[in-house]
Amino acid sequence: MTPETRTWRPDWPCPVGAILGVHRRGAGDPTYRLGPEGEHARAFTTPVGPATLAVHPLDREGQVQALAWGPGAGWALDALPAMLGALDDVSTFEPRHDVIAAAWRRHPHWRLGRTGLVLESLVPTIIEQKVTGQEAFTAYRRLVRGHGEPAPGPYGLMLQPTAAALRAIPSWEWLRLPVDGGRSRPLLAAVRVADALERAATTTYDEFDRRLRTIPGIGVWTSAEVRATALGDADAVSFGDYHVAKNIGWALTGEAVDDDALAELLEPYRPHRHRVQHLVAAAQLGRPRRGPRMSPRTHLPGPSR
Repeated sequence: MTPETRTWRPDWPCPVGAILGVHRRGAGDPTYRLGPEGEHARAFTTPVGPATLAVHPLDREGQVQALAWGPGAGWALDALPAMLGALDDVSTFEPRHDVIAAAWRRHPHWRLGRTGLVLESLVPTIIEQKVTGQEAFTAYRRLVRGHGEPAPGPYGLMLQPTAAALRAIPSWEWLRLPVDGGRSRPLLAAVRVADALERAATTTYDEFDRRLRTIPGIGVWTSAEVRATALGDADAVSFGDYHVAKNIGWALTGEAVDDDALAELLEPYRPHRHRVQHLVAAAQLGRPRRGPRMSPRTHLPGPSR
């Protein structure tokens, strides 16, 4: 299959891998692969059909070379600048803490991309609610391999299951993945209104957040994660995360804090609070880890996250 191609010249030294890497759900993600020439290949379903998009790092001429396969190839190439952060305005970002200023100097070219694909971000995000990364990545990998379709192109990638395929999965299969009812129920509820959620992506961030959180089992954390990756919301804070408040608090004050204190700390950074969250993670400014990591759980509660 002959790919469609695009050459794009960003107006900043675009770090392709750092920007696209946020979409990779663990090392074994069947929808994402690092190619032999350092290219980042992703498979996803666009509004006009499946696509595989392979994006090469910035070349010596300051250009990004991209190739795409499948019915959605043209759509994917058109969306390339937005996916790589061309719509992310950093002109008003002012670090207010020395550690954030230092992290910004280390990562001055990172931008928050926007895919425009809500379901693509929402499904794995719901699977990641209230569980360890290991358990979430395993479940997502099994879901894609067991119920997705092969993606177009030469990378051997898989497509995340469509809304129709997700609705057809029996309850016992979700448990086998494993995805407990506290996550499969909101996932299926979201899938039933997938078209409306995709349309909501064209509204404001606040309106999208309101509509998404009307779905039982979807809370502030899930909404923030989806707004960041699908909509490019640079102010989306992952309140409710097990690590985020503690790590940002440690970076800014030397002490782990809760969500209420985090909200106060980040208030002066509006509308760039997610950017601070990312910089803390990228610069590894979080609190030191002590003791064993959390083990995968066998029974999980179902409140919104």
